[in-house]
Order: sequence, then C-alpha cells, then structure tokens
Amino acid sequence: MAGTPQRTLFGHPLGLYVLFFTELWERFSFYGMRALLVLYMVNHFVWSQEDASSLLGTYAALAYATPVLGGFIADRYLGAKRAVVVGGVLLSIGHILMAFESLPMFYTALGFIIAGVGFLKPNISTQVGNLYPPGDHRRDGGFTIFYMGINSGAFLGMLLCG
Repeated sequence: MAGTPQRTLFGHPLGLYVLFFTELWERFSFYGMRALLVLYMVNHFVWSQEDASSLLGTYAALAYATPVLGGFIADRYLGAKRAVVVGGVLLSIGHILMAFESLPMFYTALGFIIAGVGFLKPNISTQVGNLYPPGDHRRDGGFTIFYMGINSGAFLGMLLCG
C-alpha cells in the first residue's frame, strides 16, 4: 500500500537485513568454495593441482562474468526481485547437487551455482537501492550495512571453510 509506513529495524527497512544475509551467504558460498574446491578435485577426482586450479579459475571468471547477462535478463524480462529469487534458487540447487559425487553432477552443480550468481549478484544491490525513496539520507548507511554483509560473508567463508 502506498501510504503504509515501512517497518524498520535500527532505522532501516527490514528488507535491508534480508538482503544483507542473502548476500552474506552468497559470498560465504563463493569464498568457501574457493577454499575447498581444489582440495575436492585433487582428492576426490584425483586431478592434478594444475587442472583443479584451472577449473577454479574458470569457475571464478564465470561467476564474475555472468552477472552481465543476469542483469540484462532482469532488466528486459524478469525484474530485479524475480531475478534475485531465481538466483537464490539456482544457487541452492547447485549446492544440493554438490552432494552427489559423480563428475557430471559436479559440473552440473557448478553450472547452477554460476548461473545463480549471475542472476543474484547484479540485482540484489538494485534491491537495496529500491528500499529507500530518492533523497533519503539513510540510503548511504543502508549500502554500508549491505556491504558489511558482503565482506563478512567473504571473510567467514575463507576462515571457516579454509
């Protein structure tokens, strides 16, 4: 409803904290995977260090490149909210598929995770901006809180998974 005031927590819309934790877990996933993926490929699939590192590099490159496509699809067809949901679902499916130990399932899982990042990454920041009306003085603080989630997830992913 247009006239309904937003519910807040510590002066910011509640949605900011949902987006904060969503991005925290996405970054935890990415950096945690970086810490574990080479070990998994070397020990489970008996790959060489070079081959495992090469796939890790490809995974990371695609995870950073696909947001261009995810942002385009969101702008043209899905909208930012749906794209974030699609990205979260694809990420979750990818991580569930990691439980299956065959090589084809491993590649499929990585594909789902990469696609999920592609949809989630460019659109979740847009959602943060949309929480605040134009000119709202809280907007900068909201982005600071959101980016603390990104950095916390990256730090915890490397620390706990490494």
